[in-house]
Amino acid sequence: MMDWTDRHCRMFHRQLTGRALLYTEMVTAQAILHGDQERLLGFSPDEQPVALQLGGSDPALLAQAAKAGAAAGYVEINLNVGCPSDRVQSGRFGACLMAEPDLVADCVNAMGEVVDVPVTVKNRLGIDDQTTDEVLPKFLETVAAAGCSSFIIHARKAWLSGLSPKENRTIPPLDYELVYKMKRQFPELEIILNGGVETLRQVSIHRTHVDGVMMGREAYHNPYVLAHVDQHFFGHRLDPLTRHEVAEQMKPYIGAQLAKGTTLHSITRHMIGLFQGLPGARSWRRVLSEKATKPGAGLEVLDEALAQIHMPEAVS
Repeated sequence: MMDWTDRHCRMFHRQLTGRALLYTEMVTAQAILHGDQERLLGFSPDEQPVALQLGGSDPALLAQAAKAGAAAGYVEINLNVGCPSDRVQSGRFGACLMAEPDLVADCVNAMGEVVDVPVTVKNRLGIDDQTTDEVLPKFLETVAAAGCSSFIIHARKAWLSGLSPKENRTIPPLDYELVYKMKRQFPELEIILNGGVETLRQVSIHRTHVDGVMMGREAYHNPYVLAHVDQHFFGHRLDPLTRHEVAEQMKPYIGAQLAKGTTLHSITRHMIGLFQGLPGARSWRRVLSEKATKPGAGLEVLDEALAQIHMPEAVS
């Protein structure tokens, strides 16, 4: 979710669910230590609970980055061992670390020694020609021994040779049963399933086998799927906000950000899918795509986009 789940995206998603744990885009340890920490780590308390996802393979650098993240207020530090992009591989982190469980364990141990919040790992089933039902349990056992008790498992293998990052999100077959098996084999670990989950009904089914479910791209492209999360899984009794109400609730935040010099498009680009499937959704997307990018664009553009949705909205 690099370049997607930034602070503006998370603030938008927080209007839809108050309880789901949100994750940052992956940030490299090097960037945090040598870059603008306020830009990379800063977030609003209204976004909480939020986890920081780190990329890297140097235990000492990751420890420093994790310490900075914990000091910034993140409730969890997550190490990404699943991203298959070429840029990530060239830096020796992401999915290629599935081949180095001992190094991942060293990274987890180093981070755990300097923070009081949980250190978790997001990983794949395996990579390339690895035999997943042999590699995955060994990986979990090795990293768990270093102090990690929670794993988010993307239920696909990553092919680092021969497939693009985009293809790695769809072509390797999903193997939910293997993730379920890991929960049975390691009942003491928290196992969270990720990959290909598109509906809350699917979430409910998976949760009969594992401890939790992470939704990624579906939640981004069709964000209103998050509106019922608090009711279904956290016992929230109030009806969810309508899509119009969600957009209206974003206005104070957008206004404050515009006053700081933030462009409208950097916020509304995350809201494009809010009305997906409703009459007028195409016009909503067109107005935001064409007009929010213009210099000086303000809340009037959001109002114009909302005016494209003519029919009364039912909560569904």
